[in-house]
Amino acid sequence: MSLSTIGFVVVPLLFVHLPVPAMARAMAAQLFTAQTYLSIACGIGLLLAVRSQHCEIAPPTAPRLSVWTLAGVLLALVVELGVAPHIVARENLVFWHRLGTGMYAGQWLCALVVFASLTAGEGHLPSPAEPDSGA
Repeated sequence: MSLSTIGFVVVPLLFVHLPVPAMARAMAAQLFTAQTYLSIACGIGLLLAVRSQHCEIAPPTAPRLSVWTLAGVLLALVVELGVAPHIVARENLVFWHRLGTGMYAGQWLCALVVFASLTAGEGHLPSPAEPDSGA
């Protein structure tokens, strides 16, 4: 949800409503960095939940969820550490912005696949009320 909100709503609104494009760029960079950390935290949390003894995800689904989750986290890291510095430095801006946008869309697609798998009745993750007794 936050991927969609930040990438497709908040950042475009920054460029429309802030008086100077440099202000919008700086704020967008900070928001995308925060989104990266959130994506990493959620991805790690999901991977840990899938490995929990109380996880009731069907055996063929768990590895697929893990792969899509890892792909999304890796895309977030590559955008943050590999693409964003080039965008911030404004070098070959069209190329790096398109590459970053494509990777961000890929991250969004990974999240969509994971969410769809979890809501399609293929299993559920443990709730906070279900304690994990060691794993």
